[in-house]
Amino acid sequence: MKFRWMRALVAPWLLLFSLVAAAQVPQPPEVAARSYLLMDLSADQVLAQRGIDTPVEPASLTKLMTAYLVYQAIRAKKVDLKQTVPISERAWKMPGSRMYVDPKMQVPVEDLIKGMIVQSGNDATVALAEAVGGTVEHFVELMNAQAKALGMKHTSFRNPEGLSAPGHMTTARDLAILATRLMQDYPEDLPYHAIRKYRYQGTPTANDTNRNMLLFRDPTVDGLKTGHTDAAGYCLIATAKRDFPNLQGRRLLAVVLGASSEVARANEAQKLLNWGFTAFEGLKLFDANATVLEPQVWKGSDNAVKLGQTQPIVLAMPAGSSSKIKTQVARPDPLVAPIQKGQHVGTLKILAGDQLLREVPLVALEGVEQAGIFGRAWDAVRLWIK
Repeated sequence: MKFRWMRALVAPWLLLFSLVAAAQVPQPPEVAARSYLLMDLSADQVLAQRGIDTPVEPASLTKLMTAYLVYQAIRAKKVDLKQTVPISERAWKMPGSRMYVDPKMQVPVEDLIKGMIVQSGNDATVALAEAVGGTVEHFVELMNAQAKALGMKHTSFRNPEGLSAPGHMTTARDLAILATRLMQDYPEDLPYHAIRKYRYQGTPTANDTNRNMLLFRDPTVDGLKTGHTDAAGYCLIATAKRDFPNLQGRRLLAVVLGASSEVARANEAQKLLNWGFTAFEGLKLFDANATVLEPQVWKGSDNAVKLGQTQPIVLAMPAGSSSKIKTQVARPDPLVAPIQKGQHVGTLKILAGDQLLREVPLVALEGVEQAGIFGRAWDAVRLWIK
């Protein structure tokens, strides 16, 4: 599955979320958690939230950042999936959830990834951090630098595995940014997060089950990660993709933090996902690279330019209300060449009645070069008369 179409709409993350007027928005279910967030990734909209900027301990949800950096290193060919990694004393002695690898083993990177995601192994996580960063301390520096680059403004990491440590904090909003970008930037690695059972040869057979219960309950759920410490409570980031007649592959993301038990975090996340898919419908307004508008261009080699988005333009609306949608385009007038392909030329405004729901930037789908000297002179006269 591809998530590259979200890049232009995700950033800046804080400013592009748009909700329908409060009177029209379906009320979310009661969620038994300290904080939560439900996002429609297909439409880049928050559907429900509570306490998304409250500082929390991320527990093993931290491992999503470790995974992000490992996937990044693999793509950059700094490490290889088949490359074997020695297990250090530090990795072997990690407390908490474990893959149960030891210093006598040389474990392939791919198996360590599975051990980190499926078994939430702190030992596997430290081994990967050492393989990518050289030392755990340097890897943590990379984690914080990447968090800053992704726009996770309220996150600070102190370790790669998520055990409680002073200053090891994040928010539901920042975790949603991380989860979204992980799926968007490394879609080929998402299948690791959907593995139900895994164990490495020579490790305990009883330690083979993914703690994300939704992978066993809901066939549309394909990730992402669980977490738990006494301080953090039970946490889950879950994502599901479902097909609808009007929008194939609609994807939602639920972040549930501080639930009371393993069962409770799964129940609350499932409740949010089901509500989001039924209370809201996804409406595709334009396909990727579809022409939204083709305005006149002055002093150019062409008389018009096609405006649109390189990614699909999708909106999440309360179920049954899509007929109220209308669009407007705001753009400079006159448009004067040259215009570069990909240049921001206007804004698509999406409204329900008089209520502005969302603004989407429009870009030139093709370039328009300047006309010759006589063409520019003739259009200058025409503009003056106009």
